[in-house]
Amino acid sequence: MARRTSAARRYAEAAFQLADRDDALDAWGDGLALAARLLSDERVLRIVDSPARPYRSRLDLIEDLLRSRVPEGVLKLAALLAQKGRIERLPEVVAEYRRLLDRRRGVVEARVTSAAPLTADETEQVRDWITRLTGQAVDLQLGVDEDLIGGLTVRVGDTLLDASVRGRLERLRNQLIASR
Repeated sequence: MARRTSAARRYAEAAFQLADRDDALDAWGDGLALAARLLSDERVLRIVDSPARPYRSRLDLIEDLLRSRVPEGVLKLAALLAQKGRIERLPEVVAEYRRLLDRRRGVVEARVTSAAPLTADETEQVRDWITRLTGQAVDLQLGVDEDLIGGLTVRVGDTLLDASVRGRLERLRNQLIASR
């Protein structure tokens, strides 16, 4: 996940408050995701992010792409980001919005990195284990890092659980050095 920026967080918090007020959290989430996907296309982004183009023509493109496909507030947010020259931050806003929505729903994000791809059974076992550990529903993000040699690492929030062979070897090495 991209590093959170305070600007993206502020935009996401404002969007979340408006969506919550309108009882449209899911509609806004879907609309933001669609807007980010459409406006992140390289050809579109080149036009929307170009200060050489008049703002009205950039806004027309945004409206053509999004009108009737996203809530009005999402359209206004995209227009505001384009006006401020921050349209490239829309994916960060979406990630922050999703984080706020997950928090509201009691869902925790867990990033699991393994040495080899996990099978469906292994994935469910890891999901169940993290659910029992956190007491919350889990949004599992899977990744592969062959440098782990074997095992896996799990990051939930600021907590890292390292059950990898590489991690075990590093801890053993540190113990041996410390015992000299």
